[in-house]
Amino acid sequence: MSSFRTKIKRRLERYLELDADGIRYAVMKTILRVKRITVDLLHDALSKKFKVTHKTVASMVGYIQSKLGILHAQKQSYKTHIVYTLRDEYVDLVRSVLRRSVDAKTQTAT
Repeated sequence: MSSFRTKIKRRLERYLELDADGIRYAVMKTILRVKRITVDLLHDALSKKFKVTHKTVASMVGYIQSKLGILHAQKQSYKTHIVYTLRDEYVDLVRSVLRRSVDAKTQTAT
């Protein structure tokens, strides 16, 4: 694994370690599942389970896109929403980190 992928992996692990209520995990799992998403769609999905504001979701997506660097942002025109896609080269990395995150939480709960 390249040092750049290792840094991203560690940042993602740290990001999920600080997840007190499961929202960050749900965001990553949703992004992994649907592949292409807007802040509005993600907010709709998360608000069914969590009490989150649109601003909170936008902030999380912005952090994931800019600091973790695993999302690609695409905007067709100034009138359209930004569509975020999980970069293909990080799908396996995100999947493995999410799996380990669930395993770690299961072990500490028992």
